[in-house]
Formats: sequence, structure tokens, C-alpha cells
Amino acid sequence: MAEGTVDVEAPAHKVARPVPAVPEIEVRLPDNQCERLIRLAEGLAAVRTAVVHPVDPETLTALVEATKAGIIAPVLVGPEARIRRAAQSAGVDITPFEIVATEHSHAAAATSARLAGDRRVGALMKGSLHTDEFMEAIVAEPRLRTARRMSHVFVVEVSRYPRPLFLTDAAVNIAPTLEEKRDIVLNAIDLAHVLGVREPRVAILSAIETVSERLRSTLDAAALCKMADRRQITGGIVDGPLAFDNAVSEDAAKAKEIVSRVAGRADILVVPDLESGNMLVKQLEYLGGAQLAGIVMGARVPIVLTSRADKARSRLASCAAARLLSHAWATVGPSAGAAERDHA
Repeated sequence: MAEGTVDVEAPAHKVARPVPAVPEIEVRLPDNQCERLIRLAEGLAAVRTAVVHPVDPETLTALVEATKAGIIAPVLVGPEARIRRAAQSAGVDITPFEIVATEHSHAAAATSARLAGDRRVGALMKGSLHTDEFMEAIVAEPRLRTARRMSHVFVVEVSRYPRPLFLTDAAVNIAPTLEEKRDIVLNAIDLAHVLGVREPRVAILSAIETVSERLRSTLDAAALCKMADRRQITGGIVDGPLAFDNAVSEDAAKAKEIVSRVAGRADILVVPDLESGNMLVKQLEYLGGAQLAGIVMGARVPIVLTSRADKARSRLASCAAARLLSHAWATVGPSAGAAERDHA
């Protein structure tokens, strides 16, 4: 125990200090969108899936988890020795899985496309190979092509947005034409329907919300809206051009006096090109904490297009989306997309 005396001298003038900023607290439900997709797929038969060139631990870990969840029944296609080494590195047991041995990644992609064309598998999943190599083999298989252009759709959940977003195309089509954008819109609408959005609101994005001949994306947006008026695009409500803020913020739309059924409440975001889409989705993921799943539409089978940076739960959710699509295409009466698949 210590004892002592302290002399305190009061200040001669009033002391004022700035009030410190109160830290913001944000509550998030981790992997909410991923969990929603996985729950939606519960109870459906596992889809037999060719996993192309799965020679990395991340892909094998994800597909083992997807198998345990009953989402997929994997067929591993690629160099067998490398697949087994990757499994050993990941610490996973692939003994129950069928392996179709190929010499290299190019052969794995071509073999997997043939398996899907022969209807021996009901879905395709990208492993450790480049996207262009993977997709070129699929496009080269005529039995997988439909009347539509193939395109990628991200299913995005951002904690501050009250509904899931579908963002397209940020992975496959570099600079799509107007006709290709029509297919991109229809593919995204089809996916939204399968995932429970009956009449999705589609925002055609640009840098501005007015039509200008100097900005091609605004002309394409106006044309796509007229296509929707003429029922060349059905199944959703289409509006554009809309800047990103006007598409997702009702306050921003009101500030610019935009009267629209889509503005501020978009379900689907259609970007002008791959570059802008790729940057947008990565900003949402890395700065906005978005959860992502992704699928390629427009083929006769669902295509899971993963990235090497994807988390295991995102890969699992992408597999769940493929399972939902496979089940819907097999059991539901023909929609516009299904009719085109049947008559391509």
C-alpha cells in the first residue's frame, strides 16, 4: 500500500477538447447469400459434374465439401498423378470419385465438354486452368451450344443492399455487341427466375443516365429498353441507361429526378463491357465485403466458372446454383430460355 500527496493546479482558462468520432458498427451475416443458395438446393438430386483439371488443393477441397453436402457428384478430369498430389496436399480423400485421366489441361477441357455433350455429366466446373481455355472447349462442342450467346452472371450479396444482385457479364464477353447484350440480359433473367426472383428489375449501366451518341453504352441501353417494349426481351423490367448510383440508390435516383420502376431497386446490373464489370465486382467484393457466386448461362448445361481466389464457400454456392439450374431445366415446363435450348 502506497501513500502520498498530490498538488493539483487548476487551469486558468477553460479547456476544450474535440469530441472523438464514434466508431460505426456494422453487423453482417457472413456468407448469407452463399447459405441461401445452398439452402435452396437442399433436397434436390446431386448433379453429376465434370470438374476440369482439378490439380489445386482449393478446387478439391471445395468439391469434396460440395459432395458431402449432396450438391454434386464429381467426375475429376485431368492428369491423374497431379490430381492425387493435390488431394494429398489438401488432406482430402478422393478415393470415392471417378477420375478420367487426360494428359494436360487442354485435353481435360475437351474431354469434359464431350462428356457433357454425351449427357454423361449434367454440369461443368472449372478447376485450375485459364478461363479462355476452359470456355473455348465448351464453345467448340456443338452439342452444348444454344441459340444464345454464353455469358457469366455473378450472384452478389452486399450487406448494405436489401436484396441479392445479379451482375453480368464480368467474366466471358469482352466487348459484347447489342445482340449479344440482349442474350446477356435474357440469361441473367433466366437465372434470377430459377433463384426465386419472379420479375427482376434490370438496370442497363452506363456512366450517365441520359442517351448520348458519344457514349455507345447509352445507345445500347436505349435499344435494349426498346427491345423489351417489343418483347424481344421478356421476363423482367428493363431500364437504362442508369449510372450505378441511380441503379442501386433510391436517394440518388430522386436527387436526379429519375422516374423509373428500376432505379434505386435494381436486381440485375448489366455492365457495358468486361473491363468495367470485372472492376465493379472486385470493388464490391474487396472493399464492400460482398459475397459472390457465379455461373455461366446460355449453354445446355450449367457451367461453374470459379476463380483461383474464390473462397470455398463461394465455390460451394456456385455449385448449388448449378444444381438448381440443372433441376429446373429438367423438371419445369419450357421458359423462353428452355425453348431456345430445345430448338437450337
